[in-house]
This record gives sequence, structure tokens and C-alpha cells, in this order.
Amino acid sequence: MPPNRLFSVEELSACDLIIDAHYAGSRNGNSSDDPLTKLLSVSNQGGFRIRGKRNDPRMIVLLSSMADLDWPDEIDLSTGTFIYYGDNKKPGRKLDETNRYGNNLLELIFKRHHSGERYLVPPILIFTKAGAYRDVIFRGLAVPGQISSTQNDDLVAVWHASQGQRFQNYKATFTILDIPQISRRWLTDIITKGIAAESSHAPDEWLKWVKTAHYTPLIAKRSQPIRSRAEQLPATKEESKMLSTIHEYFKTDPYAFEACAAHLVRICLPDTVELDLTRRYRDGGRDGIGKLRIGRAASAVLVDFAIEAKCYATSNSVGVREVSRLISRLRHRQFGVIITTSWLHDQAYKEIVEDGHPVMIISGKDVVDLIKQAGMKDSGSITHWLKLSFPLG
Repeated sequence: MPPNRLFSVEELSACDLIIDAHYAGSRNGNSSDDPLTKLLSVSNQGGFRIRGKRNDPRMIVLLSSMADLDWPDEIDLSTGTFIYYGDNKKPGRKLDETNRYGNNLLELIFKRHHSGERYLVPPILIFTKAGAYRDVIFRGLAVPGQISSTQNDDLVAVWHASQGQRFQNYKATFTILDIPQISRRWLTDIITKGIAAESSHAPDEWLKWVKTAHYTPLIAKRSQPIRSRAEQLPATKEESKMLSTIHEYFKTDPYAFEACAAHLVRICLPDTVELDLTRRYRDGGRDGIGKLRIGRAASAVLVDFAIEAKCYATSNSVGVREVSRLISRLRHRQFGVIITTSWLHDQAYKEIVEDGHPVMIISGKDVVDLIKQAGMKDSGSITHWLKLSFPLG
């Protein structure tokens, strides 16, 4: 696979923006290294950068590290959706009283979107940190909301707790449009003239949204990779400790893990309408049987699925035998879910992917992600939750 296009610091002031291209900054070791200043004439600090005035921005740049465990920004490549959290990330302030006014910007652009004043919504450029110095990667041109969202759910205030204090932050949903390249001529019109929709160089798909509210998301064809052991397990010590906490709690009674696994599957598949656990020792290759609702309630289709839960230490993988056991029990038009505190052996993983079996894999890393989604941030909170929710006899 060829490397992403790399633009040097000398090219920044004149280059186009290309999806997934790498934009390098200087190497002075301070904030002057930030490439966005030379690239787009914005400030060199913070996740929110603007051209124009705070109450009338002409362009907004959103920068994410994609590495904040408490506020996990997310790009869904298969739907073109971008989830971005606001800048009220510590207790002690009101939702809209942040130092860089990021949450005020979110309120402004979503208010304009909801009121039909899309022509007043400035271009929103999404970047993520590249992981080297202050270099960035361009992720796309975004607009507020998505095809299925409403004004009730595209910008929501979510609660968070830190050091015993509760506070709110915004969770914003954007759509990255199917625009592979942003021309420098349009960027120049925005930066020097303050015009975007009026520019003759504005991208067609962005103008279509401005005029009609029609979304054309950038959708990448999904391929199912065969994840390595490292990719299936947590990457940090704290997350590994969280996973170990779950295994240690259930290791004397692995069957008790099935109830916890069923709960995590419900978090992963929130439209599950039925989920029943099978009896111990008589599960027939399935630890649980459920129904997933697809579509709206009145005309929904229910799809059956089966769960196989394995409470293993990370030194022990789920192998071909366990996978084959689940696959052999799947009936026509059913899918399976394997959930484990460990990982799938590469041969078992290959059997699922290469043979096209309808089996979803929730490995140790995924378990930790679901636990965090449910509000647990460390091993202590997990232990407390396990004792309350799944007491052992």
C-alpha cells in the first residue's frame, strides 16, 4: 500500500487539501511547528481554530488527537460520520464558558443548521494529528449533522465525572462529504476575501448541502481485516488492567461471565430486543440467543443471533474448535457473536473472514471499549460495577 501524500512545510501555503494527505510542520520543537498556521492562516493552538470572528467565523478547523480516552473522537469510514467532543473537558466551568469558545462555536453552527441558515455555516475542515511532531492529516470537509440525525441528537450535552465532580460537554455529529480534494483557490477566497458559498471555486457537494441540506457522505468500502493478537488486545497498561479485572472476577466461575457478556452485547447492539442465556452445560454451542431489530418499530425485521462467550486469560486464545462449534450451530439467516476477554487465534479468525461466516468478533480490546462506553474508566469502577451487577454465588 503506497504511503499517504506528504506535503513539506515549504509547500503548505500553496497546496490543496487532499483526503488523508500528511501535512508536515517545521521542526523547531515549539508551537511554531504547527502546520495549520501556514496551511490555512489559523492560530497554532487548540482543537478549534477559526478564520473570521468568533460570532461570525468564515472557516472552522477542527483538530483531534484521536487519543483522548475520556473524550473519544471518532471517524466512521464506512458511513462518513465524524463524532467530535467539545472543549469543556474538565470540571469547574459551565458548558459554554470554555477558554477557546469551542462549545460556543458548536452551538452557533448547529443553531444555523437547525434554523435552515446553512449558507451561514462556514466550511469545517477536519484534521487529526499524525503522531510525528505537530504534523497533521486532512480527513475531509464536514458539515453539521448526518442523514438520519435531527436537532435533538446531532449536538447533545453529555455528562462526565472526574475526581468526584460532574460536568457537561458537547458531543457533536458531523458528516464528512465526498470531496476528495479541496482546491487552494477556494481556500484563498475564504482566507483573503471571506467568501465561501459565493466563491466560484466552492465544491459542488458542499454547495448542494448548503442549498438543499442533502448529505453526500464520503464512504469507504468496508473490508474485514484479520486482526493480530496485538490489535485484539488493549494497547495501554491501564486498559490491560481493566480487562484483567474482568477476567479475574469471573475466572473461578467462567459461566457467570455469560451474563456480563450479554450485557456488553446489548451495548454493542443497542437495537437488541430479546436476549436469553442458555442453561449451563447444555447450551448446544450457544451461550445466548437474541433478536436484533433492523428498521423502524412498525415495520422492523427481527434477525436471530447466537452468542458464544469465553472468559479466557490473554495468554489463552479462542481457537478453531470454539469458533467451529458456534458456526455449526448457526441456522439459516442467523449471525453469531463471539465475545471474549482474550483474543481469537489467527487460524480461527481466518476461518471466519475468508469463508465469509456471519460472525461478529468482540475481543478483549473491544470489551474494554464497550466498558468505557458504559461509563467505567478504570479497574476500580469496573470492580464496583461487577459486584453490583453480577454478584457471584
